[in-house]
Amino acid sequence: MTTLLALDTATEACSVALLHDGRVYSHYEVIPRLHAQRLLPMIQQLLGEAGVALSALDGIAFGRGPGAFTGVRIAIGVVQGLAFALERPVLLISDLAVLAQRARREQGAERVAVAIDARMDEVYWGCYSLDEGEMRLCGSEAVLSPERAELPPQALPADWFAAGTGWGTFASRLPQGLAGQAPDLLPHAEDLLTLALPAWSRGEAVAAEQAQPIYLRDNVATPKAPR
Repeated sequence: MTTLLALDTATEACSVALLHDGRVYSHYEVIPRLHAQRLLPMIQQLLGEAGVALSALDGIAFGRGPGAFTGVRIAIGVVQGLAFALERPVLLISDLAVLAQRARREQGAERVAVAIDARMDEVYWGCYSLDEGEMRLCGSEAVLSPERAELPPQALPADWFAAGTGWGTFASRLPQGLAGQAPDLLPHAEDLLTLALPAWSRGEAVAAEQAQPIYLRDNVATPKAPR
């Protein structure tokens, strides 16, 4: 059976999950600015609980963003270090999709409008619907002002659930009339693992050097040109 490790550090939450012998192990903490110190110990603790050696991993999945610049880079650094050392492939999973999957698991939602506070008066935005147990993207992911966020064409707001910190910060400026909301929801590696397994089965794993972040905002860490 497939043994997969999943990890996510793209938001205030730091989490790891492991699939081994059909069983899922996970650990989740909300620890802003402590991801770099806690991530490797969390992985070691989880492997120890499962009695699994690093060498037993078939692949590693991680949240590739969008999210905090530093957090996403921490995940990539750890993933590439492990994947190169073990000569294992990696799976890149959208953090917006992970958040939608968590809303599915915890709230039973089948259509989720995800908004993560992206700072700079913008949100990371994506709409997802349930397809064979997997939350899949409708349209495209984007970073935009809250007023520009839209549900898919012909969507009825009452059929959709709102998830993510953007709904806490910009609720009055985002689409109205949704069925419910969870503005405190953050990505969880357990849900990342749920998305990673079918991606693994579809052959979507790539070499470690292809583990690159998706920020959506193309000017991250790039100085603005003088006017």
